[in-house]
Amino acid sequence: MPFVDPEQMLSGEPLPGWRGRFFHSENMTFAHYDIAEDAAPLHEHQHLQEEVWNIVDGDVLISIDGVAQRLGPGAVAVVPPNTRHSVRALTAARAIIADYPLRLQLPGFPPGS
Repeated sequence: MPFVDPEQMLSGEPLPGWRGRFFHSENMTFAHYDIAEDAAPLHEHQHLQEEVWNIVDGDVLISIDGVAQRLGPGAVAVVPPNTRHSVRALTAARAIIADYPLRLQLPGFPPGS
């Protein structure tokens, strides 16, 4: 799978205002989100995977292990494995999220999707 056609990605809206496209490489899971300004906040949660957020456009507030920071275009947040984190849109935003290792159960989708 050296190339991924955006039309072939799994797509959905796992939370109100979070329109996403998802795909898996051999070892990683990727999500491309278009986040509405009035999107529901991504509740505090944790998972086994390390997760890297790259903000492409707009502003979000990310809290990692109780420390919150506003992130804008070009900013990156690295969430260590098993660390509580949450996200709230401050403006309409776009973000690319990478999880390692694979995160087969994507938010809002059944296992193995």
